[in-house]
Amino acid sequence: MRILLVMDPFIPVPPEHYGGIERVIYDIACQYVKMGHQVTIVAGPNSKSPDRLIIYGENGSLSPSINFKILTDVFFILQKEIRQHDVVHNFGRLLFLLPFLKNSIRKVQTYMRYVDQKNIEWLDKLRPVNLTYTAVSDAVVNTGKTRRSNWVTIYNCAPIAQFRFKKDVPADSYLAFLGRIERCKGLHSAIKVALLSKRKLIIAGNISDLEHEKTYFEQEIKPLIDGDQITYIGPVDNVQKNEFLGNASALLTPVEWFEPFPIIIPEAYACGTPVLGFNNGGIAEGIDEAITGFISTNVNEMAEQVKKVSRLDRHACRLKAEISYSDINIANDYLHVYELDI
Repeated sequence: MRILLVMDPFIPVPPEHYGGIERVIYDIACQYVKMGHQVTIVAGPNSKSPDRLIIYGENGSLSPSINFKILTDVFFILQKEIRQHDVVHNFGRLLFLLPFLKNSIRKVQTYMRYVDQKNIEWLDKLRPVNLTYTAVSDAVVNTGKTRRSNWVTIYNCAPIAQFRFKKDVPADSYLAFLGRIERCKGLHSAIKVALLSKRKLIIAGNISDLEHEKTYFEQEIKPLIDGDQITYIGPVDNVQKNEFLGNASALLTPVEWFEPFPIIIPEAYACGTPVLGFNNGGIAEGIDEAITGFISTNVNEMAEQVKKVSRLDRHACRLKAEISYSDINIANDYLHVYELDI
């Protein structure tokens, strides 16, 4: 099969640190190539591909906007490449597919965020041909699904072979927080959980480049970092994640927004590390209660759950990663969508 993978041009594929969608694209592309498929990745500067690569756009921030030049560039790329491929899988803006809705090529639009259902309803009226939507959780699917549209849930993946399973850690080992440092990710709540449970918390992730989020870090987070109970180590790559996640007693995800489905859940499980999360968005879909972690609704509940983390089976976490979230299995899930009769 000849597969065309399309992404917004603002973050390289794969990203060194932040960038969930871009990481998934690269992971499934690598699996496609191993399976014998031909893959073309259309992405921004400094991107890589295990097969063929088309670069477009310019380096941007983490909160960019799509302009006319970007839309024009993508249009001409797709106009040429569609003839040479069997499927176009768009992880970028839905607008990228608009000129090709009546083209007979199989089209897949993947969402890793809350969906504006009005956009889907509007597109329904145009009666697109061979278009399937996928989303990374049932929660996201439910935000976008309409009577006419076809949706499939496919979760985010992790390259399991790159993560080492750590079967045992000390009962009092540190708690981990991994993610972009923005208020919606709930780092302030993770710190409260650590303080309430009298456990160490190690924080990893990049500080947002948005001014109000920088203020959040400087005024509300930084004063609580003492280098002892609360430590910040900066961004980490996949190699560093092995040690960081693998040696943690649990990963905390006390998000305060509609979290679609964070890649940190499969990554933590791949290391054998359970996850404690607030019940927002698709978080609960990734946690088998009292098996691979615990679901809560507030800081006090999560702090109480920290006391029970040592009862969880780290083998069950690794098995969950291998069965539900491996790059091999998720790549196959997408291949099945490419082959659907609709």
